[in-house]
Amino acid sequence: MTAEKITLGQGLQKRGVSRRSFLKFCGAMTAALALPARYTSRIAEAVETKPRPPLLWLEYQDCAGNTESLLRASQPTVAQLVLDVLSVDYHETIMAPAGHQAEKSLRDTMEKYKGQYIVVVEGSIPTKDDGVYCTIGGRTALDLVKDIGGSAAAVIAAGTCAAYGGLPAAAPDPTGAVGVSKVLSTVPILNLPGCPMNVINLTATVVHYLTFGELPAVDQFGRPLFAYGERIHDHCERRAHYDAGQYAEAWGDEGHRKGWCLYKMGCKGPETYHNCPVVRWNEGTNWPIGAGHGCAGCAEPGFWDSMTPFYRRLPNTPGFGVETSADKVGLGVVAGVTGAFTMHGLVSAMRATGEPLAEHETINKEENTDG
Repeated sequence: MTAEKITLGQGLQKRGVSRRSFLKFCGAMTAALALPARYTSRIAEAVETKPRPPLLWLEYQDCAGNTESLLRASQPTVAQLVLDVLSVDYHETIMAPAGHQAEKSLRDTMEKYKGQYIVVVEGSIPTKDDGVYCTIGGRTALDLVKDIGGSAAAVIAAGTCAAYGGLPAAAPDPTGAVGVSKVLSTVPILNLPGCPMNVINLTATVVHYLTFGELPAVDQFGRPLFAYGERIHDHCERRAHYDAGQYAEAWGDEGHRKGWCLYKMGCKGPETYHNCPVVRWNEGTNWPIGAGHGCAGCAEPGFWDSMTPFYRRLPNTPGFGVETSADKVGLGVVAGVTGAFTMHGLVSAMRATGEPLAEHETINKEENTDG
């Protein structure tokens, strides 16, 4: 059956996937998209009945990290992604055809599904010297992405290189590397930055497209809000240590062994927006900070230039600010707690001697009663 006729539901049924497993997948996508649980049934209906979108995966100036992320997908597996969720008609790394046959597969999909297929771009686009620094089949990446992406229903820039230029665009940027949106503006473009991107976010994006007929809402950098709407810092399991002023001061010291905050070791979580702490990696097992390494800020534009040195604290951050948060917050918290205990002792003493309660305690008692 062709991608035009077969739906995800039919594909799953053909492979013997149970209804329970299917609904579990839909529930996982609902959670990944940060939607209320009631949307699970709507997602299930959409992916059961709508045709799988043809997908063309283009790879340019990169390290293939996002393809590696795709190949290591576990929820769903890469086989499910390729065979059931998506109709991947062209992907140079995993497709069987090569040479002219591969190019034929690409052109056939472009002609048959013009304006309907989805393009995933991996890697930055070199623009210097007419883009000669990356060519495929005698054509530059610059030419190809305009041609193939220009006839797509939507383009997804997978990884930081495709989204913003990434490492190839770091100073001095010898090839003039840029993200997809800098060279293509005629179709909707969504950025899934990360080094690499998490394939769960790619799958959720496609499921959103199937369900609602459009790409998810994005922030000012073209990133979907469901995956990049909140700071890593706000969902980090080490956040309580940050608030308490407990920091690792050196790799392997007592604080590091106890799982204290890695802010002083260069963690960029306070200025990085990503859902890494929620979706995690390796079947949801762990993520960099959980494994003891600070966030490198790889989902942010220009991270290689703006977030380095990676093992030095940020010069300024939202909220407390570096010097306050790293050196003074802990002291402030201790002082506040000490003051609270001191006040508690004074109140207890006044009760014991029969002295009247202070006005502020009466107010607090009223607030607690109202709450």
